[in-house]
Amino acid sequence: MTSQTDLVFDPQLIRRFDINGPRYTSYPTADRFVEAFDAQALQGALAKRAIGGVSRPLSLYFHIPFCNTICYYCACNKIITKDHGRSARYLKYLDKEIGLQAEHLGGSRQVTQLHLGGGTPTFLSHDEMRYLMDSVRSRFTLIPNGEYSIEVDPRKVDFATVKMLADLGFNRMSVGVQDFNAEVQVAVNRVQSIDETRLVMEAARDTGFRSISMDLIYGLPRQNVISFNRTLEHVLELSPDRISLYSYAHLPGLFKPQRRIAVGELPSADAKLQILQLAIRRLTEAGYVYIGMDHFAKPDDELTVAQRQGRLHRNFQGYSTQAECDLLAFGVSAIGKIGPVYTQNVKTLDEYYDILDRGELPVLRGIELTADDLLRRSIIQSLMCNFELSMAAIEIAHLIDFREYFASELDDLRAMATAGLVKIDDEWISVEPAGRLLVRGIAMLFDRYLRTDRERARYSKVI
Repeated sequence: MTSQTDLVFDPQLIRRFDINGPRYTSYPTADRFVEAFDAQALQGALAKRAIGGVSRPLSLYFHIPFCNTICYYCACNKIITKDHGRSARYLKYLDKEIGLQAEHLGGSRQVTQLHLGGGTPTFLSHDEMRYLMDSVRSRFTLIPNGEYSIEVDPRKVDFATVKMLADLGFNRMSVGVQDFNAEVQVAVNRVQSIDETRLVMEAARDTGFRSISMDLIYGLPRQNVISFNRTLEHVLELSPDRISLYSYAHLPGLFKPQRRIAVGELPSADAKLQILQLAIRRLTEAGYVYIGMDHFAKPDDELTVAQRQGRLHRNFQGYSTQAECDLLAFGVSAIGKIGPVYTQNVKTLDEYYDILDRGELPVLRGIELTADDLLRRSIIQSLMCNFELSMAAIEIAHLIDFREYFASELDDLRAMATAGLVKIDDEWISVEPAGRLLVRGIAMLFDRYLRTDRERARYSKVI
């Protein structure tokens, strides 16, 4: 079989197969969740964790929605404010939700993974951050050497803040950059110097953080190959352990801040492809391994090692080494996973506060997976994480005849096989080097919801 590091960039194939599709941080995707799944359903799922006497370790996610300023490209659920009265109030309600979930939770309270996302988690003051982590530790046990990560905006963080985070137990950091070019930064309203970014990364290394990830976006206004090449030079000099290279999806109908971006300043589809091609070449030549989707990591990084060993997993925070965790999610719009259940919280502060004031879990919607969902989830996970799928392993795990069950999917897959994106033999479906950038499109063929619903306009392009 081909090496996991192999990757072929073929513009013609990309243009042919670059369709709208989900990112598969879950299957079924969040837009398939139903409002019939309510707080009572979540309570039941939390309690059932202990059935049989064995419960998975826990992963915790906290959504901190506040930002000082607005980035025009952003598609996150966020609140623009400078008022810490709002964040202080939010943390009190987060504490209520943590207490409620813990009250209904069966099984172990051991946490192996924790992530603060946003918004901007570093919007919180030092005292607010300590309050949150005290609230967590009073209900859960964070094991030594777990994965405890936080998203950081370098424009608002100094050495003292990074040290405070390390003292609280954080050991992984995701640094937002997007692009170092001054014109691009002005166009998206996120002006951030290289020195600010370097200071935060050096502080993280000095205070014992084990992994630093950097977020970049291609396809932003005023971006071109020459300017992005300079950005990549700065990135390689800073040498993060992981790099996320996201495609900008301009969907102003869904995300109001994007209406401030001048459409005429966006790179053309061909220019965007050239930027991606350049980035892949520069990063792989520098030794980074293409993990999948938008992610690159150094050869000795835990993600790269997990992929080599077939242990890589994908969840709402992207790629992970923690495959068998139950994910408890806290805060507005946060999405969790407990066993065969997905759940999402309400999206506005007013709803969140009102429901918690009634002593109820603030659930908006969710879904309990069917046997077919679980089967297809395992297939999509395997393709997205390992670029290959053992049909025999799926048959043994799910008690099906693969070729009979997925006859129509395999028929559709043959067009991709003919184009050189995948290889199908008696035992394996393997994503070829030319198909790895298009793995979302390959996974989509096994999505039962998309097979009955061809409306894909709500999704971004694969590339």
